[in-house]
Amino acid sequence: MADPQREIQNLRRILDVTRHMATTLDVDALLTMIVEAACEVLGCERATIFLYDKSTDELFTRVGRGVEGIRFPADRGIAGCAAKQRACVNVPDAYADERFNREVDRKTGFRTRNLLTFPLENYSGDLIGVLQALNKHGRPFSADDEALAVVLSAQAGVAIDRGRLIEEYAEKQRMARDLDIARQIQRNLLPKKNPIVEGYEIAGWNQSADETGGDCFDFIPLSDGRLAIILADATGHGIGAALVIAECRSMLRALLTQLSGLDQIVAGVNDLLAHDLADERFVTAFVGILDPKNHRLEYVSGGQAPLLLFSPQGVENRSATAVPLAVIEGMSFEPERFEFEPGAMLVLLTDGFYETNNLLDEQFGEQRVEEHIRGNIAAPLNGLITGLHEKIRAFNENRSQADDLTAVLVRRRAQ
Repeated sequence: MADPQREIQNLRRILDVTRHMATTLDVDALLTMIVEAACEVLGCERATIFLYDKSTDELFTRVGRGVEGIRFPADRGIAGCAAKQRACVNVPDAYADERFNREVDRKTGFRTRNLLTFPLENYSGDLIGVLQALNKHGRPFSADDEALAVVLSAQAGVAIDRGRLIEEYAEKQRMARDLDIARQIQRNLLPKKNPIVEGYEIAGWNQSADETGGDCFDFIPLSDGRLAIILADATGHGIGAALVIAECRSMLRALLTQLSGLDQIVAGVNDLLAHDLADERFVTAFVGILDPKNHRLEYVSGGQAPLLLFSPQGVENRSATAVPLAVIEGMSFEPERFEFEPGAMLVLLTDGFYETNNLLDEQFGEQRVEEHIRGNIAAPLNGLITGLHEKIRAFNENRSQADDLTAVLVRRRAQ
């Protein structure tokens, strides 16, 4: 016969746990609290909470007395039965029930005699998980225990759901802060201002599709008055591409100060990237050295194209000189050269400009780029780039930017 005093004591304990659950924001602490309360109220040796992963339709443990983390399909075993039926499952003799998984006992050395398993739901009736109590002291679990389990599960399911939502929100906030820091760091890696080179106008511009991007440009003054110019684009965009492009930039900067030959510099960076990156990762890169005294630019273009040189005679459209970096380890790179006559302008754009699509799935393409530049050939370089970006946005009808955009323009002043 039920003990009224014991029932009142258990309900008070559940009420006390409910009060603490309402003020606990840490999910692990909350789960521990519920497990301990279940052991006390139901008078059992152990209890385990299996949380439900909707994306994989699995149950998994985050907290359990004497149980290491496990994961299994949500329709398997006694816990799966309680989850699918959304009902309390009382098993007086565990080893007499074919649904019972004896493997856990074999691994832990624990002997399960009886179980009481019940589902945890949120306010909307969605499955949050399952709570399983093991080994009632002195006897199997009773109908009174089932009634207490229903009361406890109603409070616990809602509290766990709230805690996980708060945890997910906090994680999103943390990731947003981390991405903002990464974005600031990446922006700080870009040149703060355009270089001043006698007889030349030079401009760089970048806009990432995400908080962080896989494009970069750089200007590196060399000791002999020459200027190194870099435009690079790592596969993809976002934080992964940003890390790759930061590594590539650092390598190029280091080798440009140590070696004089572009072939050696690019080959060295290529081999290092090939060693570090996964097979599907690579970097398209233009690496050039401008000699303003002799009006020539020596360069290697690993997969970066087209290279557009505008002059009074027209437009010269060159292809890349080699495959992208990190594709073939041990590859050699042969530099080529641009000669700058007065008024000549080199235009380097990452593929985000050319591959922007409109609603008809047409790409902006090289022809539209060339038409815009020819129509604004004498404009200040910064204005020419922003004007091109405005054309891109209009073509795209101001939809979200699909890829990173980076531009470098080099123009020899007219005599």
